[in-house]
Amino acid sequence: MNEAVRMHYEMHPYPHFGYGASVLASDTYALNMETLWAKRNGELPPPGGKRILLAGCGSFSPYPTSVANPRADIIALDLSQANLRRARIHSLLHGRRNISYLQGDLLNHATAPGPFSFIDSFGVLHHLEEPLAGLKALERRLAPGGIIRIMVYSRHGRKEEESIRRALRLLGVRNLDGLRRLARRARKGSRFATYLSTAPEASHASGLADALLHPRVTTFSVDTLLNLCADAGLQPLLFAHGGSVSDVAEEVCRLRQAECENTLCTNFTLYLGRAGNDPPLPDPGRLLLNPALKSSVSRLQLGTVHISPKLGRPNPPLDSTARAFLRRFVTPQPIDRLTREELQRVRIFQDALFLMTIR
Repeated sequence: MNEAVRMHYEMHPYPHFGYGASVLASDTYALNMETLWAKRNGELPPPGGKRILLAGCGSFSPYPTSVANPRADIIALDLSQANLRRARIHSLLHGRRNISYLQGDLLNHATAPGPFSFIDSFGVLHHLEEPLAGLKALERRLAPGGIIRIMVYSRHGRKEEESIRRALRLLGVRNLDGLRRLARRARKGSRFATYLSTAPEASHASGLADALLHPRVTTFSVDTLLNLCADAGLQPLLFAHGGSVSDVAEEVCRLRQAECENTLCTNFTLYLGRAGNDPPLPDPGRLLLNPALKSSVSRLQLGTVHISPKLGRPNPPLDSTARAFLRRFVTPQPIDRLTREELQRVRIFQDALFLMTIR
């Protein structure tokens, strides 16, 4: 167990959300395990296969993950008791009870052993001494056909924070009190003052500590990230950070170009599966609505519903016509019964993870 990292989160549970903060089921569509599994495998998860691991769960993610997967068995694993305590209270206050909480190190293979159909490790690997060892530990817990979601810091997207973080270390600033004293002396218009006044993380203590005072940070270029995944026996299935496109090869080219032009300003979020484990697509198959969207599609309301984007690109707006169309797929519907025009609409909703294809 990494004691410095553990103590950081005991002092600064992260992320910072009030206990009243809530999410709509539709906000969690990109965490729905059935839809992710179907995208990867062309079928629903097998009976008894609805196990989810939150590897480095922090103080909030168990709650939205439970909203997205109310019938799954969720294990929330974290180094910090403070994170776990806050996550447990938040989830219970919102009626989420399908979560088990476990303090431990994801590198310990005896802790939360697999297999898991979905593993979420958002913002964790870049805080490990050996990110590859961490990703391999997740891969070992993955069920055949399973999916891992990771978020790691981009070398270009984190350049401002890393510049400030290095300066703070040179100045011997190691805690929030020292950081705040320095902030009060920052010259108006300086990079430091501008960061403190504009960065979302700087609006609260735990975010500021996580961004600038964390004891260990690793950043990645797109190619070092791809090499990390390959060395762990994993391949990208889908990128989901801001500005990403749905085609993996196209997104890799876009990221490389942005790095060359020094215009990349986002971290990396992606879904992974085991390399060389591509199942055949169902043909013709059936279509089924993402369960997290059922309430948004089914309830009667005027106007257009806008689902908050979670895959890095805008979602199709759901007007009354679109909602009526999607309601057809609350139960599985054969693809071969759709017209050419309906198939064109379906592809848009499939790309957004609103619809899944199953055998």
